[in-house]
Amino acid sequence: MEIDLYLLQQFGSFLDRQMVMGDETVRDYLIAGLLKIRPKRGGTKWLRLNRAQREYSRNCGKQNIILKARQVGITTYIAARFFLQTITQPGTLTVQVAHSQESAEAIFNIVQRFWENLPKAILRGALVKSRSNVRQIVFPRLDSEYRVETADDNAGRGMTIHNLHCSEVSRWPRGGMETLASLRAGVVPDGEIVLESTPNGATGVFYREWQQAIETGYTQHFFPWWYDDSYRVVAKKGTILSPLELTAEENLLMKTHGLNEAQIAWRRKQWNALRGLAAQEYAEDPSSCFLASGECVFELGAIEKAFGMAGNETASEDNGRLTTWFPAQKGRRYIIGADTAGGGSDGDYACAQVIEREMGMQCAELHGHFPPFELARRVADLGQRYEHALVAVERNNHGFGVLAYLNTLGYENIFEKDGQLGWLTSAASRPAMIDNMAAVLMAEPELFHSLRLLEECRTFVRHSEWKRGGCRWNT
Repeated sequence: MEIDLYLLQQFGSFLDRQMVMGDETVRDYLIAGLLKIRPKRGGTKWLRLNRAQREYSRNCGKQNIILKARQVGITTYIAARFFLQTITQPGTLTVQVAHSQESAEAIFNIVQRFWENLPKAILRGALVKSRSNVRQIVFPRLDSEYRVETADDNAGRGMTIHNLHCSEVSRWPRGGMETLASLRAGVVPDGEIVLESTPNGATGVFYREWQQAIETGYTQHFFPWWYDDSYRVVAKKGTILSPLELTAEENLLMKTHGLNEAQIAWRRKQWNALRGLAAQEYAEDPSSCFLASGECVFELGAIEKAFGMAGNETASEDNGRLTTWFPAQKGRRYIIGADTAGGGSDGDYACAQVIEREMGMQCAELHGHFPPFELARRVADLGQRYEHALVAVERNNHGFGVLAYLNTLGYENIFEKDGQLGWLTSAASRPAMIDNMAAVLMAEPELFHSLRLLEECRTFVRHSEWKRGGCRWNT
């Protein structure tokens, strides 16, 4: 008996409905009852959702970004979700994009295995395949298609995509920015997008997408290594694991996340083998995992101390773009440091910090996507508010525009050196600036109040192949 198209379509409109019994969706019910995978030990078995997969199913939206440890099952589950949608909703184009040919083959094999292990009645009916290209499955009776591609310049170009999964985005060639922009442009307005990756340093398109997720409307998902139950040391039959003498860090992990000694023993083994890369491959929190590919410029202990001492804001304006901890006091002197950083809506953030000059206390912070004129206007207003503060603008790149606009606005108290307005950040001045800030952070962490700034300090890394002056301020 063949399963006809009409019968298959009945599921398509109800995939995300809750089952009458239990809390799983129709989609997850069908995944568990229809799709088979190859487990790590070989063979095939039914796809039974693990912790990470269940959590993603409960919390996902139309636009998602996933930061994860290695091999927690997310790529397989996204493939399963999209495969069900492709075969139950006619006219669907699903595209999964991998960072390499080898990974693309592995993902396509997962999808091919889904199809091969479906009931024969379905394969003879609505899901008959037509001849197709490499890593492509076409269902002519459904007018649906499933593609797995690599992240080259032509990925997805000219397509109308309904489901898009971008895998290991942090490792896409040539930075991946243009490829990602092209792919997203092809997704229909109500389509589903998933950006997923393990971390790969505090820079690049995936890091930026993760940092800006709330602003861009993406739902963040973080899955640490302990979401995989297999990550534990198992005692040989007839033996027991020796009790561990736990470090303070291990004790905190166990108490915070409910881990056991078998998991901690596994962690020790991995950390001893991978050393500095362990935090990247087996992420434990969504901040430190980005540091693994470089050495943090600032002392992490000092940053954590500053986090603990940071005071609560007294005012927040303009949807959090301006945060105040200490309002201006008459008779005190202030300085405002301003960094344009491109400023546009698609660039890095522009920022200005208000510092009380005698003590060095951080008093207020301006942070947002501002073009040069808008940044100049806001800095001028902030300067007037803080006792006509001295405004020091980095004149590199867009800084010249900000300085010109400040002159147009009639703001007179502008820092200048050697007859030029603003300061110039160069290969000679940059290391000294960084070292001075690091020294202040170590000596007086109580002067820092912006959690956003401290978070960026965590991810300000010195890559081993760069000279000392080659560090980047990753915003």
